[in-house]
Amino acid sequence: MLKTKYSDGFFSIDKEHGFLPLKEPLRKLPKVYSDLQVLIDNMPIEKEDGTEGLLHTEGAFEQAVLRIENHVEQVRKEKDPFVRAALFRAYSFVCSAYTLAPAHHHFIAKGSYGKAHRTVPINIAQPFAEVANQLGQFPFLDYHYSYSLGNYYKINPEGGFNWENLGMAAKFSGMSDERGFIMLHVDINQYSPQLIEGSMGIVNAQSDEEMNHNLELVAHALKNMNERRKLMWEASRWKHYNDFRVFIMGVKGNTDIFEDGLIYEGVWDEPKAFRGQTGAQDNIIPTADIISGVVDFYPQNQLTQYLIDLRQYRPVCVQDFLKDLKQYSSGSAGTIARLKASNNQKGLQILLKVLEEIYLFRNGHWQFVQKYIMSNTAYPKATGGTPITSWIPNQIKAVLGAMTTVDQLTEEGAHGFDKNQWKSGFEKKVQLINKQLEIVQVPSFNPEDVFKLNAALGLNDA
Repeated sequence: MLKTKYSDGFFSIDKEHGFLPLKEPLRKLPKVYSDLQVLIDNMPIEKEDGTEGLLHTEGAFEQAVLRIENHVEQVRKEKDPFVRAALFRAYSFVCSAYTLAPAHHHFIAKGSYGKAHRTVPINIAQPFAEVANQLGQFPFLDYHYSYSLGNYYKINPEGGFNWENLGMAAKFSGMSDERGFIMLHVDINQYSPQLIEGSMGIVNAQSDEEMNHNLELVAHALKNMNERRKLMWEASRWKHYNDFRVFIMGVKGNTDIFEDGLIYEGVWDEPKAFRGQTGAQDNIIPTADIISGVVDFYPQNQLTQYLIDLRQYRPVCVQDFLKDLKQYSSGSAGTIARLKASNNQKGLQILLKVLEEIYLFRNGHWQFVQKYIMSNTAYPKATGGTPITSWIPNQIKAVLGAMTTVDQLTEEGAHGFDKNQWKSGFEKKVQLINKQLEIVQVPSFNPEDVFKLNAALGLNDA
């Protein structure tokens, strides 16, 4: 049976907290780690007071890291989930900044990513591996505890979760575009409690009325999330993404930067290769894909394998939630199957609304890729090591497949449904992705040609 909450003491996946932490993360480390906290505060390219930080000067951060005490014994004693999360965040940032600083400075000088350091020093590697093990995570910058959901504080404690009121506890560039980019992900998740409530309600629904009510909750949550997501264009200017992007690169799949992996001194003798994580590791779309049935339309290919590989990088409580949600909404218990069995025409139409929002989320993310990445760099890999020109289109096609199946179950005129009008909009979506994929197959294609098609077909995000 689906549980009402899934918690590790830091996150609690339930209808009250959604995917956000139980309370605001610790902004600063306990005093026993004061040298590490000073390093975090002095690390950004631009510090909070506007002066140059350690990452501004080539080699300066690496020298400072080597002077940090090895806190592994103290870390081993920690039991508080919020202290553990703050330590994991701190060591994540230090590890990525240390290893990727040379790649960043090479980009500044040459316009292309250079090679990363191949070794994590023992004074960072050992405590990092220890706290990662405590959390059940890999010792590398993650989306949940480190870079996004566990990295915010409210500027006005009485204010809400809109990105303008959120600051970053740890940062790489220290500039406004980095804050806008990652804090908007926290902002979007302020609506995740309703998504969880609706998803759990769908699984437990005993009637068409209950099913339809909870489908509406999911559709409404996703619509609100999409409205906030669109603010990315103003929260973080696309031309400034490279100010911090290299620091969120993962090892696996990015051999041009990391070669065969990272050596963690005093932990493992052989190199390790962990994937990078940014917004693609958010839990919103995986949840929506499962409860809507999109997950059943994932193509069996290498791109889908990347998706499966990334699941193990989430917090254990999130993995458990998604696993159970899938188990209790599969086969005859799946949303599409249940709507079909009861010929719930109203429910099918609401499900199309849900699928529309999933499409808009995916296609909006695809438009971010077109401008923030493809228009900014010729480097062909995403932070997780996935190919940027095919990764999201693979998922968009899955949404379109689900839409086709649900449309075939709807009846013309039922509850005022206009199938012809719906199909007209659907055909534009198919036309858009097919034309875009044709363009990106051409060597040295122009990313702007891909992006302009969105407006030409009335599907532009901005």
